[in-house]
Amino acid sequence: MLNRVILIGRLAQDPELRYTPNGVPVATFTLAVGRQYTNRQGERVEATDFIDIVVWQKLAETCTNHLGKGRLVAVEGRLQVRSYDDSQGIRRKAAEVVANDVRFLDWPKEARGSSTGGSKTTEGENFASEISFNEDEIPF
Repeated sequence: MLNRVILIGRLAQDPELRYTPNGVPVATFTLAVGRQYTNRQGERVEATDFIDIVVWQKLAETCTNHLGKGRLVAVEGRLQVRSYDDSQGIRRKAAEVVANDVRFLDWPKEARGSSTGGSKTTEGENFASEISFNEDEIPF
């Protein structure tokens, strides 16, 4: 069996860092991912999906410290569906990607033009240049 998700998109908001009762860091953020489809009239339409991402341990702290709203990232992980009771006691389901790899695909605004490239972060941090882009292409 296989449960593997790979997404490329932009953060819809800054990551939120919390700690479990045992002190384990966990961060969450929402990734805006574009997709295209054909409507009933045969026209190509663009839509955006907003996907919840969860990162744990050192990766959670790294993402919180180095990512912000609008940053372009690639996320690799697994899809997790969980159930919970909301504040009115209604049973709900949530689907989220639990990431084990997050690659930074653009420059932070304050570092653009510096000599370091985008970065790759996994449980053991590696940094490598990923892509270049034109700032005018960013929709945020």
